[in-house]
Amino acid sequence: MTTATLYAVRIDSLDAEKVARFWAGVLGWDAVPDEGGDISVVPADGTTYRLVVHPSETEKVDQNRIHFDLTSTDQAAMDATVARVLELGGQHIDIGQTPDDGHVVMADPEGNELCVIEPGNNFLSNTGIIGGINCDGSQAVGHFWSKALDWPLVWDQDEETAIQSPAGGSKVTWSGPPLMDAPEIDRFRLELGVLTESDLRSETERLVELGATLVAPPTTDGAGLLDPDGTAFRIVVTA
Repeated sequence: MTTATLYAVRIDSLDAEKVARFWAGVLGWDAVPDEGGDISVVPADGTTYRLVVHPSETEKVDQNRIHFDLTSTDQAAMDATVARVLELGGQHIDIGQTPDDGHVVMADPEGNELCVIEPGNNFLSNTGIIGGINCDGSQAVGHFWSKALDWPLVWDQDEETAIQSPAGGSKVTWSGPPLMDAPEIDRFRLELGVLTESDLRSETERLVELGATLVAPPTTDGAGLLDPDGTAFRIVVTA
């Protein structure tokens, strides 16, 4: 029986306060300091996971393997999101998009990529402001995460996959080949949550059986793993 849930997307940051303020402002969520120096960006719109901004001394060098796709209800909302990103310290960036692409590619104050998706995108309709947690990864890793979270596949075609909670909300997507080179550190990471230390141990074992690699054995702080594509993630006790 699956007990792990998607608890957070963890973001490593040189200036955690600045990055947390940015994402809280863009999303309309609340920034709440945690014990130990982390800052949680807590949803105010029914989203079931949070962002955890974690202080780090490592600068961003490579393109992240995970970014957010932000949705737009109409053109005015899209324009307002773009303006809000810029006002809060974000910027436009070029990662090879073309003028024909309907979305706008941007980055937060530390260069973490994000996309503002155009209105009328049916795939991300009825998902929330973070319509997609967009991951670089293979078809096989999408199947792994479907089993890990017990979320059904809502797209599995042309080596691209997507899963979504049965309750709705953000989709988690994997774009298929060609895969990016692995960065030295995954600055955006999925973080799973369980309620007890016993659950932590049993869920870590289950994830390894599904194909994950254990890199930091379970302690009271959690466990560190790699998914089958080598992308880092964590499982923590949230109670």
